[in-house]
Amino acid sequence: MRYDLVIFDNDGVLVDSEPLSNTILAAYLTELGHPTTYEDSLRDYMGGAVHRVHDLVFERSGQRLPGDFDVAFHARVFEAFERELEPVAGVGDVLEKLVAGGVPYCLASSGSHERIRVGHRRTGLDRWFDDERIFSSEDVGRGKPAPDLFLYAAERMGAAPEKCVVVEDSPLGVQAALAAGMDVLGFTAMTPAERLTGATGLFADMGELADLLV
Repeated sequence: MRYDLVIFDNDGVLVDSEPLSNTILAAYLTELGHPTTYEDSLRDYMGGAVHRVHDLVFERSGQRLPGDFDVAFHARVFEAFERELEPVAGVGDVLEKLVAGGVPYCLASSGSHERIRVGHRRTGLDRWFDDERIFSSEDVGRGKPAPDLFLYAAERMGAAPEKCVVVEDSPLGVQAALAAGMDVLGFTAMTPAERLTGATGLFADMGELADLLV
């Protein structure tokens, strides 16, 4: 099927940020008295906006995270990004093929605009994504698994939801895409296929993706 719009998730799909950010999140929550392993962080928070961390910690412990949690967490993440972040292998080739094929694309991320930009400057992906192609949960208020972000991106890009495909690597993202009435291709490099229930298709390597889109 030829889609009118390809919507990429950012973390784990365009930039290889999930190992870095979830290692930092697990350590910081543990430091604050909420013991969390790396595996816990991937399971509970991967693909979600930072408000999900606040909500789940309060739900489980009855305690609020510190008022400066977001600022301190992002400072740690951005420092790690500047040192270590890399693009997901092969994603540049996918974007080149979309451009060559005249296929419209954008990204819709649970991360903040600042987080997206820091990562893209480090990895060189800023050449592919100007401000008009970047959408954040900050723009809509409710992050994934709510469909709001994907619906907002489609509206701004002038595409009907049923003519969009989302490229996602998290269960929360797959849920959000399905709730938006969009097809979704699940990237299984980090997430087992069985956790991406409902995905229209699955792929394990970026080399496979262009053939699914163009």
